[in-house]
Amino acid sequence: MELCFLDKLKNQPSWVIFLFALGSISILKFSLAVLRWVYVSFLRPAKNLKKYGSWALITGPTDGIGKGFAFQIARKGINLVLVGRNPDKLKEVSDAILAKYGKVQIKTVVVDFAGDLDAGVQRISETIEGLDVGVLINNVGVSYPYARFFHEVDEELLKNLIKVNVEGTTKVTQAVLAGMIKRKKGAIVNIGSGDAIVIPSDPLYSVYAATKAYIDQFSRCLYVEYKKSGIDVQCQVPMYVATKMASIKRSSFFVPSAEGYARAGLGWIGYEPRCTPYWPHSLIWAFASLLPESVIDSWRLGFCLGIRKRGQLKESRKKE
Repeated sequence: MELCFLDKLKNQPSWVIFLFALGSISILKFSLAVLRWVYVSFLRPAKNLKKYGSWALITGPTDGIGKGFAFQIARKGINLVLVGRNPDKLKEVSDAILAKYGKVQIKTVVVDFAGDLDAGVQRISETIEGLDVGVLINNVGVSYPYARFFHEVDEELLKNLIKVNVEGTTKVTQAVLAGMIKRKKGAIVNIGSGDAIVIPSDPLYSVYAATKAYIDQFSRCLYVEYKKSGIDVQCQVPMYVATKMASIKRSSFFVPSAEGYARAGLGWIGYEPRCTPYWPHSLIWAFASLLPESVIDSWRLGFCLGIRKRGQLKESRKKE
């Protein structure tokens, strides 16, 4: 039957043969892509993070994704340097981790990323001096209180978005990278956002999305620069996660808890320079890539306008 099919194909016009070959190649590429997705999402083993070093530094570890990573990394027996602005919350998280994983060591550094950042980074450098910091999780970040047009973004919010999301991540990376270069090993994970990468635009969150686009490009460039030095740099691209920052209280299939996301994220450290570790998010990414950008832009604008309206209403009620 196969020979009969091939004989019939040979008798077809050249353009039919060309289209058949093109279709076959497309099907093969799609099949290989699906098989690869299944492998990296469900079968590929996580890397042994202890090979990078015995310490991990995490920014923004007192809530959300950062807190999730802190617990997951401690579970692997790796010591922690936790960097945040609130000393009470840092102690609370440290105590909770030690109560569960008593063998790990924890150091805390108080840094207000929206305040005196240079002094904070200096404290980080002093704290990690002599420590084998092999993993850096740059998680700290701020967003809008609620959606708003660019002309409605006040000076303080604009300054904080750039200082925390861009300058903070950049300077902490620079401080930790020096030791990794000397030891010729390390893993850096920068937390990006689907708002800047998965969808073509994020109207009414323009500055936030732009800062996360910076994180994506910053990570990719460092990945290329330091790959041969034994340092793996990665931008993880979460979509909606049930955190205070996202104003989502309950998790679901497409919206994981912070712990669920961190569990998935841990397994991707050291691999691709850009990834979305939580596999249902990758389904959303694939679906979004099939839609015209104008369709996504229109939907996103309407969605964010709704957030803006609810935010303004909530704000007006507080003032009453």
